[in-house]
Amino acid sequence: MYLRKDDVVEVIAGDDKGTRGKILRVLRSRGKIVVEGVNRVYRHLKPSRKNPQGGRLSKEMPIDASNVAFIDPVQNKATRVGVRYTDDGSKELYAKKSKARIRILSKPDPKYAKKK
Repeated sequence: MYLRKDDVVEVIAGDDKGTRGKILRVLRSRGKIVVEGVNRVYRHLKPSRKNPQGGRLSKEMPIDASNVAFIDPVQNKATRVGVRYTDDGSKELYAKKSKARIRILSKPDPKYAKKK
């Protein structure tokens, strides 16, 4: 899973389909992410000393990582992502539609560098 905190994604399945948001949290062990403004539920709070009023708190719940798609930095549309090696041997994440680089994944490694 190449998703990270602060990446902008679009929901492609579920009740919030078509919604864009920033990733707030990544739960790698469960394969889920929390996206800003997506999959909101109400948490009912009982009155206590800390919160004497009580009431309902709206919060985001995790959704499966397969239900979101990266936003292409060039075309500003949802896209799939791939991994490729650059000429100097560094590994990068790229958008499949526009072939634009999203981020560098590893430092240059001479054994993956292109031979001249």
